[in-house]
Amino acid sequence: MKHRQLGTCGPGVSALGLGCMGLSHGYGPATDRSQAVALIRAAVDRGVTFFDTAEVYGPHLNEEVVGEALEPLRDRVVIATKFGFTFGDDDKQQILNSRPERIRSAVEGSLKRLRTETIDLLYQHRVDPEVPIEDVAGTVKDLIESGKVRHFGLSEAGVTTIRRAHAVQPVTAVQSEYSLWWREPERELLPALDELGIGFVPFSPLGKGFLTGTIGADATFGSDDFRSVVPRFAPAALQANRALVELLNRIAADRGVSSAQIALAWLLAQRPSIVPIPGTTKLHRLEENLGAADLNLSAADLQRISETFAQVEIQGDRYPAALQARVGR
Repeated sequence: MKHRQLGTCGPGVSALGLGCMGLSHGYGPATDRSQAVALIRAAVDRGVTFFDTAEVYGPHLNEEVVGEALEPLRDRVVIATKFGFTFGDDDKQQILNSRPERIRSAVEGSLKRLRTETIDLLYQHRVDPEVPIEDVAGTVKDLIESGKVRHFGLSEAGVTTIRRAHAVQPVTAVQSEYSLWWREPERELLPALDELGIGFVPFSPLGKGFLTGTIGADATFGSDDFRSVVPRFAPAALQANRALVELLNRIAADRGVSSAQIALAWLLAQRPSIVPIPGTTKLHRLEENLGAADLNLSAADLQRISETFAQVEIQGDRYPAALQARVGR
């Protein structure tokens, strides 16, 4: 497995990390705990050293699984988690809350669930408009000075917020969605991160599974699957967006690799500071994804991909309106 550095002052990590959310949250029923633990450990065996979770996934369950899986391997891995919410009575209602006291209590809970003394990378999960980002960054700075956290990150934050936070406590990494079918970060976010020396961690690098080519135009999703409320996965959008997957499949076939590998290799080719975190619940998909780290796309390959994808206008928003309002602040 190849390695990269997260930002100018961040940790060295595997070129591809593992997004652990889907093992217990967001994409249907939780994976059997023993199987989830086995998958995470299999990833370490195959060279993955970067694992992403969050307090909100479950909530709490995902951190517990990651903690159990990585406790005996702790000195070999970098663990990222996130704060930023409190929960309603049924644990399903997520309420933005990045007040300093809430950040501190969230970190204490995460440390226990992750079975570790230090969180390697702590993200604010979503910007809280009720709490100045300087207060958030200052609180994380205190946690870093106390040894409970090593690095500070932001998720789905806007460029102005990133700059303000970075002035108080250097930001090691920013996490946002980025893939061949969501390229908005190229407009403002990526140039700003380059300027500031901040690493970029794309989540949903396979378009929530769409870029694997395994989701048909007639696909449906259960009520416990996040995609059931995502406009981009509505029937009409799926039908229109299949054109993109068909083009991707052709490029992959010409190279003798999978569509997922092309999509991940394309991301890796964009910048050396990019570390995607594809998620999966299946060992064979994990191995397929990791193969992308060794797939080198030539300048001609990248030009063909760019020209090919320019032919397709992607249909559907990536979030329902209520969730879209939380990003880019």
